[in-house]
Amino acid sequence: MTKLSVNINKIATLRNARGGNVPDLLKLTSYIEEAGVEGITVHPRPDERHIKYSDVFALKNVVKAEFNIEGYPSPTFLKLIEEVRPDQVTLVPDPPDVLTSNAGWNTHRFKAFLTDVTQHLKSLGCRVSLFIDPDPQMIEFASETGTNRVELYTEAYASVYTLDPHKAITPYLEAANVAIGCGLQLNAGHDLNLANLAFFARM
Repeated sequence: MTKLSVNINKIATLRNARGGNVPDLLKLTSYIEEAGVEGITVHPRPDERHIKYSDVFALKNVVKAEFNIEGYPSPTFLKLIEEVRPDQVTLVPDPPDVLTSNAGWNTHRFKAFLTDVTQHLKSLGCRVSLFIDPDPQMIEFASETGTNRVELYTEAYASVYTLDPHKAITPYLEAANVAIGCGLQLNAGHDLNLANLAFFARM
């Protein structure tokens, strides 16, 4: 069954651009949950250009659905997770200066690092997901880290979708089958919207 988690970063981006507290992040998060979504996702970055660390603490007391926090596992990020203890932590390989996530983990190169971080997060009671390209080999290495899930990076799907939806979805179906075969649960995200999400969710 497909479940929807809404990333609320852009609400915070608009608020920060305007100054003050308009739009009200916490109030809109509650409205989103009332609409029936199964999760809320945030990605606090070191420069706090959208979601601020203080937002994460405030959201902890507001979010009733699954709370998913994304980020690069720096010491500062891990300290935040230790204090908030969300339902899920999605680890992404973003360096501090990137505009948005643009690649998945090389789970072969970073397997030892990801294994250590994953075990630490699981000891806090958090489910762990690794942000990854739809690459069967990277998925197999991901399964060896002890992660619960992988999140398939869907920017490539969204880019090809308008030209050929079936061509766009094919590598993701193959990746999903490998993940399931490895005993992993699946998330997917990036550039999914009302135009392409329904087709992706049916697969």
